[in-house]
Amino acid sequence: MEAFGPDSGGAGDKARGAEGRPAPEARVHFRVTRFIMEAGVKLGMQSIAVATACTIYHKFFCEINLDAYDPYLVAMSALYLAGKVEEQHLRTRDIINVSNRYFHPGSEPLELDSRFWALRDSIVQCELLMLRVLRFQVSFQHPHKYLLHYLVSLKNWLNRYSWQRTPISVTAWALLRDSYHGGLCLRFRAQHIAVAVLHLALQAYGVEVPAEAEAEKPWWQVFSDDLTKPIIDNIVSDLIQIYTMDTEIP
Repeated sequence: MEAFGPDSGGAGDKARGAEGRPAPEARVHFRVTRFIMEAGVKLGMQSIAVATACTIYHKFFCEINLDAYDPYLVAMSALYLAGKVEEQHLRTRDIINVSNRYFHPGSEPLELDSRFWALRDSIVQCELLMLRVLRFQVSFQHPHKYLLHYLVSLKNWLNRYSWQRTPISVTAWALLRDSYHGGLCLRFRAQHIAVAVLHLALQAYGVEVPAEAEAEKPWWQVFSDDLTKPIIDNIVSDLIQIYTMDTEIP
């Protein structure tokens, strides 16, 4: 599977099972990426580094069958590797202790015994495997910088009252963060995801861009010339699928 292929109408089909319900694999990936995000916060990682860890994880399992490796071990190695890629170096000991506390709340840090060293070696070996599988292509263009730019532009377009009374910015950032629970980061361009989460945030609060009806082209096409409404709809549909899983998975 090509990680950065063109957008298509059936982009999210693989994530859905019968009757439009999430496929079992998508549910596993949702749980594991939720672990990555929570562990990343506890490890003090910045949002870009966490996004890179999630992308590495998703990209790895685009190449490898889910049953081949423990997804949580892959997730721990993805955190370790993302720290290097984004120059936020993490100690394997910290990753192991945070992970242990995640699965066993209230537990003490692991002793430096044979079990600890075996797990540490597994993380390092898994990191090397991931690099080979991904052909050392572990740097990604994330939507964050585009969303920041688009939010600044949109703030200038809207009147001050509309901007202040609705949490459009906070909602857009939350939607972007949550998008990494699924594989949107691999199926769609970064600019398109940034516009789509902003579009959904505006819709959620019923905010309209001024002079939209008189404009020669939609506001979102000003940000990205090659973006189309079907692409936005596909991204929003995948986001809704993620939130559906969030309500179904404990």
